[in-house]
Amino acid sequence: MTSVRKRLAPAVALASCAGLALGLAPSAAAAQPQAAADGPALARQLARKVDVGAVNRHLVAFQRLADSNGRNRAAGTAGHAKSAEYIAGKLEAAGYNVTRQQFPFFFFHPLEEKLTVGGKNVPVKVMVYSKDTPAGGLEGQLAVIPSDATPGCEATDYGNVTGKIVLVSRGGCAFADKQAAAAQAGAIGAIIYNNVDGTLSGTLGDPAAAKIPTGGITKAEGEALAGSNGATVKLVLRAEQEERTTYNVIAETKTGRKDNVVMAGAHLDGVPDGPGINDNGTGSAALLETAVQLGGSPRVNNAVRFAWWSAEEFGLVGSDYYVGQLSFEQQLDIALYLNFDMIGSPNTGYFAYDGDDSAGDGNVGPYGSAQIEQAFRGALTSQGVEVEDTDFSGRSDYGGFIAVGIPAGGLFTGAEGIKTPAQAAKWGGQAGVAYDKCYHQACDNLGNVDRVSLNRNGDALAFVIGSYAISTEDVNGVPPAKAANKKQRADQRAQQRMFAAAHTHEVAA
Repeated sequence: MTSVRKRLAPAVALASCAGLALGLAPSAAAAQPQAAADGPALARQLARKVDVGAVNRHLVAFQRLADSNGRNRAAGTAGHAKSAEYIAGKLEAAGYNVTRQQFPFFFFHPLEEKLTVGGKNVPVKVMVYSKDTPAGGLEGQLAVIPSDATPGCEATDYGNVTGKIVLVSRGGCAFADKQAAAAQAGAIGAIIYNNVDGTLSGTLGDPAAAKIPTGGITKAEGEALAGSNGATVKLVLRAEQEERTTYNVIAETKTGRKDNVVMAGAHLDGVPDGPGINDNGTGSAALLETAVQLGGSPRVNNAVRFAWWSAEEFGLVGSDYYVGQLSFEQQLDIALYLNFDMIGSPNTGYFAYDGDDSAGDGNVGPYGSAQIEQAFRGALTSQGVEVEDTDFSGRSDYGGFIAVGIPAGGLFTGAEGIKTPAQAAKWGGQAGVAYDKCYHQACDNLGNVDRVSLNRNGDALAFVIGSYAISTEDVNGVPPAKAANKKQRADQRAQQRMFAAAHTHEVAA
């Protein structure tokens, strides 16, 4: 899971036309299945087949591919490429047509991250695409920016900060906007502190947006420094960054109508700091096992398209690229999008994306998202799990889809956020501790997964995909084939009766 939403203009395609055919081909005529299975029956059967032991085997594969390739699976590395080919091979063996959609992106890997304020060391994370400090670092006075509804979002928020390093709270606008406004006001560096508990490792979204060296620190550290205005600061932020290529893996069933596709995705790449087993081996592995058990030619009404995104950790690049390459008609062919990013957090929470913004966090999904949310809630509630809302905050691959009006939903078990006492009481685990204390770290390995949570979420994932493969009527009004044919025949009979009645009237007259 990336830390902040990124929007990029579509990059130049590097893949061959054949490699893009699945996502970009013109809509085929609706392929009606031969006696599609009953929706609930298919969903239950698929959920039973998606065994947590098989899902865990995929996680073991991801761990070994990371350990033998630089101990990570970041986009643009051998660890990611071999993970992608592992998935592609499983899908091809299951009867899918598989494509590899290649695209360019900027690789970013921190090399030095040091911050001292008044002689005290403060843990800091360099923002992705930040400008580097000089080799010896930057030195200057700390300028603490007062917090309000939009802290540091405009140059006028900063006052006299020329030659200083600013401290500003997260919130109100993008990280890129804050550092750009600070640079405009004359600051030489920016430190952004979180507005919720947990670490802050965000992105500026695009290398071109970077103006000054920018790092992130925790809410607690930021609040502790709020009284240190004028203190001497030394900041060292340096990273490796260069343009590389990577690719999405996309597979679609050969059966089912192609003008009402059910799409489900998970990002396969991890951060350069670790193997990325919870984030996001868990979502990728459960999605893969669901695809394998569904098979390439299932008895379904709607085609199911699976995607394993790359470069999510560099700002949702792969999924944004995919959506950006679709015409409006091709977007219309996608009935809905389901997202699975971190579904086995060790101090787990059970969250479904809040399609109707019932929690009041401010982001309402496109029409149909509320219905998708209820489908996931039902799938977990039936297992005795109480579900909470999580906002469409822009931190994962649903972003590009909802931006063009495609309804979306999915599951999430928490990242760097802190579990509350109330959540610990109903879900177990430790209050006051992050859902995933190894989020974006080297310790995100096979020991960093709650397999009970993975099993429950894997079942819910499979059940909802299986249900929508038969009917998306509650989301977009498109009924299953049998129901549509039955309604068409009823309409025809009604028209015939109306014609006969009218003709009888004319003869009688």
